[in-house]
Amino acid sequence: MASLLIAAGIVLRPLIATEIPTAERRSGYTFMGAETRAMQDDDTANPGMLGVLDGEALWNSRAGSAGKSCADCHQDAKSSMKGVAARYPAYDKVQGRPVNLEQRINLCRARHQEAEPLPYEKHDLLALTAFVAEQSRGMPITPDTTAELQPFVAKGRDLFMHRQGQLNLACTNCHDDNWDKHLAGSAVTQAMPNGYPIYRLEWQSLGSLQRRLRNCITGQRAQNYDFGSVELVELELYLMSRARGMPIETPAVRP
Repeated sequence: MASLLIAAGIVLRPLIATEIPTAERRSGYTFMGAETRAMQDDDTANPGMLGVLDGEALWNSRAGSAGKSCADCHQDAKSSMKGVAARYPAYDKVQGRPVNLEQRINLCRARHQEAEPLPYEKHDLLALTAFVAEQSRGMPITPDTTAELQPFVAKGRDLFMHRQGQLNLACTNCHDDNWDKHLAGSAVTQAMPNGYPIYRLEWQSLGSLQRRLRNCITGQRAQNYDFGSVELVELELYLMSRARGMPIETPAVRP
């Protein structure tokens, strides 16, 4: 891995990078090739839209002991869910901590449908999350500014800036110091979270932001976090703050 970084011209600097100025922040879409961008732009060619359609079916399906569907409470998602993904993760007063969109869906299942939670990174939760997030497509990210959230945002920033693992790398070393370079043939982007769940051609499926974060942590050769852990949600919070104002692209397509 270290030799790959050197070959790519990525320098492991001794000091933590300065965060990317707001005016220079770019969606991962702008780093993609023309074919990948065209695939994302065309709903008939975007494979992530199949997950969105499955999510719509789940939205209208009754579940749990209460025998309710999402639509029974929220009616038409085109109006009730518009803008929701643009402000998550958000603070949950009962939990006393932030929850991301997947966790909010599962909390709704538990509290209102009396249903079992959908497993992380399985098709149904990804599809339902993609359907909800797609209702905000084109809307600017507007992170939740609740005062209780700010310590969690700060912890997420600390994790992004913290060197870890056998390679002694921090997220910032790639995504602040060396964006727009290439590593093993792939573009190093700015780690903006505005397209999740995304369809990755490498995965041949939809995947969550937490899956991508765990991939990176594995690449650092560091101890990973479980799906749904507070550490990963804090990191999501910080990344959303970096992406303030960028349009939601769900379902984005990436290599």
